[in-house]
Formats: sequence, structure tokens, C-alpha cells
Amino acid sequence: MDGIFYVLRTGCHWKAVPREFGSGSTVHRRFQEWTQAGIFERLWRDVLREYDALVGIDWTWQSLDSAITKAPLGGEETGPNPTDRAKSGTKRHLLTDGRGTPLAVTVSGANRHDKKKVEDTLKVLPENRPTPTPEEPQHFCADKGYDFPDVRDLVTQWGYTLHIKARGEEQAEKARIPGYRARRWVVERTHSWMNRFRKLLIRFEKKVQNFLGLIHLACAFITARRAGILG
Repeated sequence: MDGIFYVLRTGCHWKAVPREFGSGSTVHRRFQEWTQAGIFERLWRDVLREYDALVGIDWTWQSLDSAITKAPLGGEETGPNPTDRAKSGTKRHLLTDGRGTPLAVTVSGANRHDKKKVEDTLKVLPENRPTPTPEEPQHFCADKGYDFPDVRDLVTQWGYTLHIKARGEEQAEKARIPGYRARRWVVERTHSWMNRFRKLLIRFEKKVQNFLGLIHLACAFITARRAGILG
């Protein structure tokens, strides 16, 4: 596990793992076995339950956003990046609670529209998500990339109160309100935290399951830090 985390943090090739962690091929083989068994996702869910017990998941304000990373080797769930001269890339679609703690994540090709992964991302939410009520509503924050009638209908069916900025609306509020910052800044910050794991900054895993395994391990670490379990 130390070797796997070393690779996640540094972004080094599996063959370059220091010998103190064992051979790189053994570390990589264990990583693939544990990924296929769902170990890293279960670890994240266990830590998230601990976070809920110690701090409490802030279900009131949830934020969704995506981030594109390079994927020079291609593979599953990659595609031409429209913002990088059509070079191969991949997207992380991340939903966080009101404090920026990751709740759900999915992956797609860089050319996939954000709205196409909203439902898939909501479907991997923790099973203990409470049902929204008028007394305890759950607000859904997203940028103009999600401003479509079908997205609004879908999110409403999930019981959320919508806060999806229409095109041009946010720029007007920034001009009108000094220091204005949208509530969804927390998910943008979490994407930034995830990019500090250099194995996620550039994707070299061709199998999407392996890439998701690394993402789940990073989510577990971020959640543990937010819960105060790690220093």
C-alpha cells in the first residue's frame, strides 16, 4: 500500500518504485488486484462514513464540476480534448458536499459534454444520502455548462433545489457584487487538491478501472484529512 500511495503522490512509473516498497511489478500487480476487488472505493466509503460521524457530511450545499487532464496513451474513457488541440484527454466529474469533501466521481472522455455524466455521477452517491425535505433541502450548484432543460429536470427529479447559473448570469453578479464567489468554488478547490496527486495530473492508465482506483484512493486520503484522521 505504501508503494501504491508513493506512485499516486509522485506520479512515477510503476517500474520506478523504490525497492524499499518491493518490486515495481509486484506493487502494480497488487494495485490491479485490489482495484478489481473494489478495495480503494470501499476504503473511501469507509472513511467517508467516519467523516460523517466526526464532522458530518454537509448535504445542504452540493457542487458538481469537471476537470480535464491529459491522457497521452489514450485508453478507455478518453477522447480528443477540445481545449488542447484535440490531444487525448480524460475528464473527472466530481460531486462534493458543502465543504468540498468528495462524495461521487465518474470519468469520461475529454470530448464528452458535462451534462452527459450528471446522472451517472449522481448514481454513485453514497447509499446513506438523506432524502431532501422542505425543512432540510439539498441545493445543487453547478456552472453554465450544466444549464440545459434536461439537466434541470433530471436534478429536480433527484430532489435537489437548483442553483445552476445561466449563461452571463455569473459575470453580471461579479460586476454587481464586489468579491462575489460562487458556492461551487469548493469543488474547484477539491479538483486542485486532486491534481496534487501527480498520477492524476496526467493519466497514463489505459484501463479506466485502474484510473478510477487511483482517484478513489486520492478521495479516501482527502476525506481522511478533512475528517482530521490524518495530520
